Amino acid sequence: MTAQEVRLCGLLLQEHFGEVVEKVGTHLLKSGAQNLRTILHETGISLDLVKKSLCVLVQHGACVFSSGRKGPGSPTEYRTSCDRILRILRYPRYIYTAKTLYGDTGELIIEELLQRGHMTMSSTVKTVADRLTQNMEDGRSMDYNEVSNSFSNLVETHFLQRCPPPPRAGPKESATPAPPAIPGTPAAPVSNAPPTAESFPDCYKVPHVTLTGRGKRQLSSEDVDDQRNAKKAKMDSETHGDEGICWQVNFERFHLHFRDQAIISAVANKLDQTSSEIVRTMLRMSEVTTSPSATCTKPLSANEIFRSLPTNYNILRPILDQYLTLLVDDPMEFVGKAGESGGGMYVVNMHRALANLARATLESVVQERFGSRSARIFRLLLRKRHLEQKQVEDFAMIPAKEAKDMLYSLLSQNLVQLQEVPKTPDYAPSRTFYLYTVNQLPTSRMLLQNCYKTVANLIERRLYESKESKRLLEKSQRIEAILASLQASGAEPEQLTEVEEMITAPEKQQLDALRLHINKLDSAENQVDETIFLIESYITSTATTS
Repeated sequence: MTAQEVRLCGLLLQEHFGEVVEKVGTHLLKSGAQNLRTILHETGISLDLVKKSLCVLVQHGACVFSSGRKGPGSPTEYRTSCDRILRILRYPRYIYTAKTLYGDTGELIIEELLQRGHMTMSSTVKTVADRLTQNMEDGRSMDYNEVSNSFSNLVETHFLQRCPPPPRAGPKESATPAPPAIPGTPAAPVSNAPPTAESFPDCYKVPHVTLTGRGKRQLSSEDVDDQRNAKKAKMDSETHGDEGICWQVNFERFHLHFRDQAIISAVANKLDQTSSEIVRTMLRMSEVTTSPSATCTKPLSANEIFRSLPTNYNILRPILDQYLTLLVDDPMEFVGKAGESGGGMYVVNMHRALANLARATLESVVQERFGSRSARIFRLLLRKRHLEQKQVEDFAMIPAKEAKDMLYSLLSQNLVQLQEVPKTPDYAPSRTFYLYTVNQLPTSRMLLQNCYKTVANLIERRLYESKESKRLLEKSQRIEAILASLQASGAEPEQLTEVEEMITAPEKQQLDALRLHINKLDSAENQVDETIFLIESYITSTATTS
């Protein structure tokens, strides 16, 4: 964990949960696993606030706890997960993907679970149905069963999963004492890995929920005050059959979807739409049979691919064979051939595809920062692996002086490395080859850290802009609330115009400029996060294959 990751995690925690949670979370990131007493002593925060902060972090899966390192009976220790906190940056993309695949209902289900960490199915269905009803016309409402069906579809496709059962505290909950440990025998390791379908068999089992009715519109504040106690007593007595079964978002499933979409888009840009549809079909057929960490999909025959293609494409079998041959022969190597049976066996090379996408990202960064000629040299070194300066000048067809300056610029930014190959043991410069090369994996790691730094700078700038215009934003929000209440009560147009004129023309102009600027910063954050995802996927894939 680097300083840039800790800084970005702190900014995300502060923006979403406040300064106290940010202080506790950042302290655990820097210090590692600690018990409650140590956290209190080193942070100087009150016991009540530390407990509440830890509850928030645990609720959102950013913190795990286990028995102490000294064994059973020692104080419980807490540790935070940097990867889990960084996923907060990707929340808009998760929500947008759910909207694209499952409509408004799926979008709101994912949004509720992301905001609250984890919830029961019945609570989620009620909340989402109420929110959808609030935006419908008068006299219409959302049925609970429709929301339940969307929830079940998300579980069926593994975008949602059950939360694992809480860990047992240890000997206090056991009636029989544990056998004494044998001297010299290591203690059983404590697993803090996130739940998976393999480790938790009921991870994707939907309980039978007895929930009937329709969504309700939000009452006015006066009605809420009058009916709060009666409703609370009624809700406490209701049971729906899923008590104690909480659900959370399965981030890994979303990441697999993002990876597949990146591969499909790359094929469409490199070749054409039909080729991308063939790759999409192969990925869809391999979702169940292929492990998420596999370097390539299970082999699929051309006959199976032909039968699974969408009917509206009307691709004939000879044309499919030509497309598959084109994909196999393409230098990007997204698709490989694994055999000749069944008309030919084909696989999608996940690792090779991610490596090529990361490589294209690196080339794009070099071109944007140093120009097209430096990008030409960078691509040349990626392809040829090792070249002397004279060879770079000749192959890239760039004058010697310019090539030397470009190489040194790339070398100073660690985008290019210099390797010395001596002819003699004394490393004399006159008898040493100086070879320029590009190591894609270390360069990708360096670019990833730069991306973390960029996102942190964008967040800080956005927070600064909002703080500078805090008074104007608060005034705008108050006027919008007054207008909404007047419209709901059927006010006259003259009243609405009078309220709108409370914001002067210069203030409106300043608000428009501020919103435009903040929208640009938000858009830049999302774009940088796409680069972060591609590079992280490539680094993870490389670690799995090595």
